[in-house]
Amino acid sequence: MHKLVQFNINDLDTLLKKRPNESKFGEHIQLLSETTNIYDSLRTLDVEYVIFGIPEDVGVFANYGNRGAAKAWSATLKVLLNIQSNTYTNASKVLILGHLDFSKEMTKIEGLESSDKNIAKARKLTEKIDRHVTDLVHQIVSAGKKPIVIGGGHNNAYGNLKGTSLAFKKAINVVNFDAHSDFRKEEGRHSGNGFSYAYAEGFLKNYFIFGLHENYTSDHIFKTLDKFKALKYNTFEALTIRKDKKFKAELERAAKHVADKRFGIEIDCDAIKYIPSSAMTPSGFSVKKARAFVTYFGAQPNAAYLHICEAAPTPDTEVIVGKLITYLITDFMRANQNIDEAK
Repeated sequence: MHKLVQFNINDLDTLLKKRPNESKFGEHIQLLSETTNIYDSLRTLDVEYVIFGIPEDVGVFANYGNRGAAKAWSATLKVLLNIQSNTYTNASKVLILGHLDFSKEMTKIEGLESSDKNIAKARKLTEKIDRHVTDLVHQIVSAGKKPIVIGGGHNNAYGNLKGTSLAFKKAINVVNFDAHSDFRKEEGRHSGNGFSYAYAEGFLKNYFIFGLHENYTSDHIFKTLDKFKALKYNTFEALTIRKDKKFKAELERAAKHVADKRFGIEIDCDAIKYIPSSAMTPSGFSVKKARAFVTYFGAQPNAAYLHICEAAPTPDTEVIVGKLITYLITDFMRANQNIDEAK
């Protein structure tokens, strides 16, 4: 795991802002001491959630997208560590592991134009990123913990799926809260085809896309999704504009498709209105709907991981992005805690 940079006590002390008579989330999280065997260390540790970051946007560039998603991890840490620790935020069950360092890969595409040659180069780099994400997720899930992955581009869904599938030794399901299918053709790895690659290679079984935007989904993609029983979707317009479908009923339909087996929860921030992302939209789900989505699926016993990606904060918006991602993380954890308490 030479790409893993572990989060340590010095990092925590730098970011944590203590206040008298308050108990902060970061004061109660767990950290790993320096170790060469992540699996053995995690297996014996009394935590349920392992949070790590993938600060890269190579896969976004490889999909002709706008860069910036590499900055979401640091924005999240600044907020998450400083929320209140109380009965609703069980920080003692959380390990902040650190981040995968792809700075060298990022440097190789810095300043490049989106020419065919440069895009091909970025797609090769994305394949390398895949291997490291797969390995780390595999170790975390094999150790009996639930990864909470903060991207980065949506290309990392592939590594999440493959790593989790290998840990369980079977294909898993996924529900994806997204304006786009990310089921583009297998033309070299990028942020727009993580699910199609995982499906073709046998790591993804059932796939549900929640909130596709009709303006940004090609006829070819719709025909592909309609062709296979394992692939299901609804559209944002059907849910919120025409109101042909009800949000709650569609949550239940999606759960019926994916939640009977181990499944991943994917959240692409470009589905949320006005959130800075690689494809920011003025017409998307509210933050409230996104939180309700995470809560609903986080409460399903077979939820295996949470991945939040594509947020692209600027210096002016990093607090907003950090708060959004922190809300989604804690919503997921609360929903999971309710499962444990019900047992």
